[in-house]
Amino acid sequence: MKGPSAEQVHNYACHNLCLKSYLRHPGDGRSQPQIPAQALAWALLMGQILRVCSFCRLEWLIHSPARCGLGVPTVFSDDTLADFTERLDPEVTRQALANTLKHAKRNKAFENTWRIGLAVDGTGAGYTTKEPCPLCHPVKDKEGHICGHLYHFVMITVVGAGLTLPLDVEPYGPGDCEYHAGARLVKRSVALLGPRFADYLVVDGEFATAPFLHAAGKLSLPVVARLKGNLPELYAAAQARFVGRPPDITFEDGDDRVEVWDAADFDPWETLEWETVRVMRYRQHKRDGTVVEAYWHTNFSPAKLPSRSLYRLAKSRWEVENQGLNDGKNRYGMEHIRHHEPNSLLVCWLLILLALVVERLYRLRYLHRGDHGVRSAIDLLDTLWINLRCPLQDSS
Repeated sequence: MKGPSAEQVHNYACHNLCLKSYLRHPGDGRSQPQIPAQALAWALLMGQILRVCSFCRLEWLIHSPARCGLGVPTVFSDDTLADFTERLDPEVTRQALANTLKHAKRNKAFENTWRIGLAVDGTGAGYTTKEPCPLCHPVKDKEGHICGHLYHFVMITVVGAGLTLPLDVEPYGPGDCEYHAGARLVKRSVALLGPRFADYLVVDGEFATAPFLHAAGKLSLPVVARLKGNLPELYAAAQARFVGRPPDITFEDGDDRVEVWDAADFDPWETLEWETVRVMRYRQHKRDGTVVEAYWHTNFSPAKLPSRSLYRLAKSRWEVENQGLNDGKNRYGMEHIRHHEPNSLLVCWLLILLALVVERLYRLRYLHRGDHGVRSAIDLLDTLWINLRCPLQDSS
């Protein structure tokens, strides 16, 4: 067998990422289990790495001759997976995700960066027409009639470190909102990772409120937040100062030309307990002639963070959307409801995040050792599927 295989990924996860204990004891809540939790947990995790996005297809894979290549010792049904995920404690998987990220940091997975960030963003996923559960949000047609339901959650991701690794998700029901779910998620994530893991928090304008910024300050996290019309006085003051004057700095970002305006002496709004507010405006000129403009504000001082570095931190927010939410939904099946039950949904989302972390660390760090080139995600996926077969018997 040549190249990466499920067995190699299993060895890497257990020994290099120290996930052996988690796979043995993933938080199984079944009272009288007939199939070992270790077999089910590994099948779910490796199934996500292989982008098997339904319990029915995973059942088919487990009953196929490829099972021995997958490293699963016994067969089971999709109903077994549904029952298992309903009773699996999500906090155990959350802790495993945090421990894996801390282990990766200790092993210098982020050594090529000078600041590690956390980014928060929300999305909707998992449209269904079945009977709603407590997490379902109603979807209405043009006439105002409920035609289905959708799930909503917030994701937090490690960004700005050259390696985008998701950490956690927080679903919220109809009586909740993205803002409050995001605040809970940030607080829990810092508790899991420790106060010294991340160097900053980057968020969209929805989170740019005094209570959220004060809470981040208590967690010792400087914030880089998008500045939009939800802060009209500060937004207007920044436009009045920056528009019409030459940029403070101009530089190249790949093929793009970037202009940056930066000032750290804006007055905070009434409820914000900052001495001053630093505001940055950038205009990114692309080769096709389009111009991307955005305003950001932060409590980083210019002495600690130059304008060009602040621009990099602001742009890192897109990692949670592109490498987090978009990859999770479009490639790893976050849109698919495997089992319509709240705990099962949450556990499956967390397992998708863990699969993304294992796959990216294995592909971008472990396989990239020495002079080996960087494999693309699709190349690794194809190789894993090709090598997912029973080893040939020695007939000599």
